[in-house]
Amino acid sequence: MKEKILLHTCCAPDATHSINVLRERNFFVITFFYNPNIHPEEEYIKRKNEMEKIKKFMEVENIDDVTYDKDRWHQICDIYANEKEGGKRCELCFRMRIEETAKKAKEKNINYIATTLTISPHKNAELINKIGDEIGKKYSINYLPTNFKKQDGFKKSIELSKKFGLYRQNYCGCIYSLNMRKLK
Repeated sequence: MKEKILLHTCCAPDATHSINVLRERNFFVITFFYNPNIHPEEEYIKRKNEMEKIKKFMEVENIDDVTYDKDRWHQICDIYANEKEGGKRCELCFRMRIEETAKKAKEKNINYIATTLTISPHKNAELINKIGDEIGKKYSINYLPTNFKKQDGFKKSIELSKKFGLYRQNYCGCIYSLNMRKLK
């Protein structure tokens, strides 16, 4: 019997290749959409709805039964509003989302967790995996370290997104990454 893994998904495009890799590693993948960082709310809803396509096209269960808790995210991350992307704010954001994944896995009796965050060429997989390992130990759950961008993972996610007709955003998700994108 395959071991279940709860895969934190930041968006449908990043979930595509990540799901395939985990299936190749013989996991039964369940996705978990938890992203209170996404701004504005219309963008959050758009990304959440795209996970329905993943559910259909990739035949996975998707858990999205959490509140869009943007106020909590702002309480945690706003202190680092002026930092560049990839700094302390992002670290806190990763930690918040991976921790909620661990809590949900415990609730659902799933022994493994991972995150699609490591597929982005703009994100530090080593840092994400360090945070995941700490949280795994805290909750007595197995965090699976990944680097989904390896072996052209990001490129493969783009190809799969086109194949499935998925919406691909052009910024990480938070108001600060959106504002930085607008300045470019």
